[in-house]
Amino acid sequence: MKKKLALHWKILLGIIFGLLFGLLMKNLELNEFVINWIKPFGTIFINLLKVIAVPLIVVSLIVGLADLKDISKLSRLGGRTVVFYLGTTVFAVSIGLLLANIIKPGSYINDEARESLLMSFSGDASQKIELAQAAKENGPLQPLVDIVPDNFFRALTDNASMLQVIFFVVLIGIGLILIEEEKAKPVVAFFKGMNDVILKIIDIIMLFSPYGVFALMASLMVEIPGFSTLGALVIYGLTVVTGLLIMTFVFYPVLLMVFAKVKPIPFFKAIAPAQLLAFSTSSSAATLPVTMECVTERLGVDEEVSSFVLPLGATVNMDGTSLYQAVAAIFIAQAMLPEPLDLTTQLMIVVTATLASIGSAAVPSAGMVMLVIVLGQAGIPEAGLALIFAIDRPLDMCRTVVNITSDATVATIVAKSVGKLNVVSKN
Repeated sequence: MKKKLALHWKILLGIIFGLLFGLLMKNLELNEFVINWIKPFGTIFINLLKVIAVPLIVVSLIVGLADLKDISKLSRLGGRTVVFYLGTTVFAVSIGLLLANIIKPGSYINDEARESLLMSFSGDASQKIELAQAAKENGPLQPLVDIVPDNFFRALTDNASMLQVIFFVVLIGIGLILIEEEKAKPVVAFFKGMNDVILKIIDIIMLFSPYGVFALMASLMVEIPGFSTLGALVIYGLTVVTGLLIMTFVFYPVLLMVFAKVKPIPFFKAIAPAQLLAFSTSSSAATLPVTMECVTERLGVDEEVSSFVLPLGATVNMDGTSLYQAVAAIFIAQAMLPEPLDLTTQLMIVVTATLASIGSAAVPSAGMVMLVIVLGQAGIPEAGLALIFAIDRPLDMCRTVVNITSDATVATIVAKSVGKLNVVSKN
């Protein structure tokens, strides 16, 4: 019997053919055809993933928490998750700063390229600066206020309010643990049934994934700025990508082998569909349903761990975004300031970028808004944001892969630490 092609290979082929088709259409000057007739299928695919993300979080988290049957287990799970998420984020920012100081990508931007980029993308930069300014005016404890929803059903309708959903669902889970088991049983049974239904819906959506990523890649190629504009940013882009590769293929494998006794190759095989989808969609939230399926079904992480750790990670754990913010801040400083940043300022970038990554919504380009806050804190001209807009989308795709890889790594380690990691699947 002929063996079926694995899903991650189908997605990879969709990415490759999409890029080639987009390049061909760009050269034939048929950009409008791709935008009007191909891109909508990519948008539909992302919408399908996003529409299932919040229901998946709600039902899987309630089921996972109810199965804990003990509040102390929840606090242990939460504590370990937060420690690892903060640790990986601080390391990511530090790697970004180290590489930016060694490579000095800002020194490769000449005056002509700088003026051209500032002029071309000043409007986009201004828009992000205004959004960041509004965020800064809310006060230092606003992120804490934002965690608690004033209307749970309104939070359910907004993927950017995922942390509010998690907060309320955790309260429901705690309530189920604290009431009598007989009374909790029908509620848990209902959500377990809904969980099975939603996982089946995800399987159906994933049948469309190769075509969805084809449409996304084709539209990316026709919408990307001219290659001459990107040429000035090659060194900056390579600096970010080098840092992301170190995180993905050095740092996370070491963590997995030391803390979870999991070999890297089975791990990467298991999460390959989620990584490729993250690359295609640039959204941790859109990829979350697939990340959860890969980590639970293919990696062997118990659902009560994955249903808590992964939704939280999609909201607060942005290693790729943090690393990018560190490199971008130093790059803009090198390109626009006469003197290099001192050590104290760079250490403050570590703190600010770590905190900003927690506040980043799990949607494309949210890191740009948080970067404005990092730049402002370090005294770097915020208008310099225009320098990196031309290459932001491809880098956004790459850093989203790192974001979800980090989530999967921490979920595996936490599961191992609480005895909830089964044998890694060989599928």
